[in-house]
Amino acid sequence: MASSSSDVFVLALGVILAAVYLFRDQLFTASKQKSAPVVSKSTTNGSGNPRDFISKMKEGVSSKPQFSLHFKLISPIKKKKKRLVIFYGSQTGTAEEYAIRLAKEAKSKFGLASLVCDPEEYDFENLDQLPEDCCAFFVMATYGEGEPTDNAVAFMQNLQDESFEFTNGQHSLSGLKYVVFGLGNRTYEHYNFIGRTVDKLLTQMGAVRIGERGEGDDDKSMEEDYLEWKDGMWEAFAAAMGVEEGQGGDSPDFVVSELESHPSEKVYLGEYSARALTKTKGIHDAKNPYPAPISRARELFEPTADRNCVHIELNTEGSGVTYQHGDHVGVWPTNPDLEVDRLLCVLGLYGKKDTVISIESLDPALAKVPFPVPTTYITVLRHYIDISAVAGRQILGTLSKFAPTPDAESLLKKLNADKEAYHNIVANGCLKLGEVLQLAASNDIRTVPTTQGTTAWPIPFDIIVSSIPRLQPRYYSISSSPKFHSNSIHVTAVVLKYQSIPTEQVQQKWVYGVGSNFLLNLKVASNSETMPLINDNGAERVASPTYLLDGPRGAYREDKIYKAPIHVRRSTFRLPTNPKSPIIMVGPGTGVAPFRGFVQERVALARRTIEKNGPEALADWGRIWLFYGCRKSTEDFLYKDEWPKYEEELKGKFAMRYSFSREKYKPDGSKIYVQDLIWDEREQIADAILNGKGYVYICGEAKNMSKQVEEVLAKLLGEAKGGSAEVEGAAELKLLKERSRLMLDVWS
Repeated sequence: MASSSSDVFVLALGVILAAVYLFRDQLFTASKQKSAPVVSKSTTNGSGNPRDFISKMKEGVSSKPQFSLHFKLISPIKKKKKRLVIFYGSQTGTAEEYAIRLAKEAKSKFGLASLVCDPEEYDFENLDQLPEDCCAFFVMATYGEGEPTDNAVAFMQNLQDESFEFTNGQHSLSGLKYVVFGLGNRTYEHYNFIGRTVDKLLTQMGAVRIGERGEGDDDKSMEEDYLEWKDGMWEAFAAAMGVEEGQGGDSPDFVVSELESHPSEKVYLGEYSARALTKTKGIHDAKNPYPAPISRARELFEPTADRNCVHIELNTEGSGVTYQHGDHVGVWPTNPDLEVDRLLCVLGLYGKKDTVISIESLDPALAKVPFPVPTTYITVLRHYIDISAVAGRQILGTLSKFAPTPDAESLLKKLNADKEAYHNIVANGCLKLGEVLQLAASNDIRTVPTTQGTTAWPIPFDIIVSSIPRLQPRYYSISSSPKFHSNSIHVTAVVLKYQSIPTEQVQQKWVYGVGSNFLLNLKVASNSETMPLINDNGAERVASPTYLLDGPRGAYREDKIYKAPIHVRRSTFRLPTNPKSPIIMVGPGTGVAPFRGFVQERVALARRTIEKNGPEALADWGRIWLFYGCRKSTEDFLYKDEWPKYEEELKGKFAMRYSFSREKYKPDGSKIYVQDLIWDEREQIADAILNGKGYVYICGEAKNMSKQVEEVLAKLLGEAKGGSAEVEGAAELKLLKERSRLMLDVWS
């Protein structure tokens, strides 16, 4: 009985305590005034959907609040909606840079806020809901052979698909106001195809373009094309949108703060991601490149050559990084030491180069901080922004107001306003930003920069971050097959080095490509070599700029093993799956790089096939041609010793044809090129393409070689069809491209 009574007591006590807990608000806070629940604005206006750009535009941006010294809010935060949405189709980051520039100019000229959008991150059904007082900008790069960039594929499909319905239930954008700026390269057949297609499709759907369509040509000067286009466009924009110039301001995009104390392990010193900083495992991609150890590095050109070509093998074992033949590898270089020091001196930051800084965006929708923070001044200049590029004309006008002398201000204003002066001094002289500022201040740009010999410019660092694009990876066609080298990616790169055009203001100087000279430095360091010297006006000096190869916190070096941060970019440049299909490959110079991978791929398949079916197993395989050209067989014949071995393993199915432009000549004394070799075998090539359903691949320089090869193909196919190159030949080439049997991997 006693035990039963205690059980009841415990149970009753438990019920009372539970009731007190459940009704605690009513029991203990009854005297307090009740308040209505707070509903977030994002819930009421539907902006909870992160893919709804219309709602994000309506949310607007906050004007900067004003505070008293005691941090009491003394003026309300005003919100204004965004009136521009700017979509960009970008493969390497250039189109994104121009999209951000347009947003900044709209803000500074008219005081208009913009939403800059990666089309991959947004839905397009409600594009027809863009308010009448708003405008859509499309900054679209053309990639490959008239293809959209990876992030614009779905967007283009929606525009082209007539069954795709917007929220109005139709494939119509009647009344939508829009602006188009396309990015392309005139050396390619489908120049600015995506920009033109977007313009055409929007017009067909009833949208109204503001101003002329802009087209930038990367073969000449994308920057000059943009500058010539934008002024007329903004004038038309102001009239169409009913806005007046001068309504904006010179407000910065970022706030840069120096941090007196911050945990050193949380400061980015060149790492590209939080995973790299904390050394946590994860997927390696363009946002988190993999530091690949260099297992082998060698020079491919003979010592008698006046150029360098490096072969580097990157170990990917255990990284999760995979690739296929024909893919590209992105190598993330740093800026050379000389240019980092130069800009530190010019900006007056050399003495505080290691100071930790934080950078915040005043409007993340307009301008995101383009690299991880907190970081340091020297890290930004070395790892994150492209200070090695030729200085743009527009930025010089912005920086002129910070000139240390009237003469310096005058020169920068002249270079900004006078296109011819800019071309003669900056473009011909291949001057980087640091060099232009030194030249304007009458400093000697030929000497090693020092704080004593360099005039400091009081340029706010936020302007440097806003004005200079992010340092991008350099892409190379992978020159190996994963069936030969499953845990290794091979890179073949000619080292870019040339001399500038001398002018009255700037003497001739050597100009070095950032990515290829970075690889040359890695090759030299990996082999414990010394950098070769060159004679320059009687004085010997190193033949390449130097780089900080150890990487952030020494992460890119283990004893004598150096590493290069990389990621793989997928490609459609692929062999046919059926080995019975004939293959014609054209790749002079380093254009041969992917074809080394192609041939290795076929050799690996041949080994398995012969092992399974005997020595005659390749009898019905299609023939493989490789047309290769270089200057001299004794100097720059790439992988000269490998090709005979591949020919042997492929049992006569692989044939290599080569020309040496500075060694063997035609009877009239003119040079022999790869297109001449193709013409010599025109009957077999035409038969392989027309009757054997063969595939043609071209890799290398686009401006001349690729065009001339296509002209020869059109001629031989036209003749084989009993017609001409202009009619039958052109029709066959068009058909080959449509069926992905003529594929190009070319560059300007």
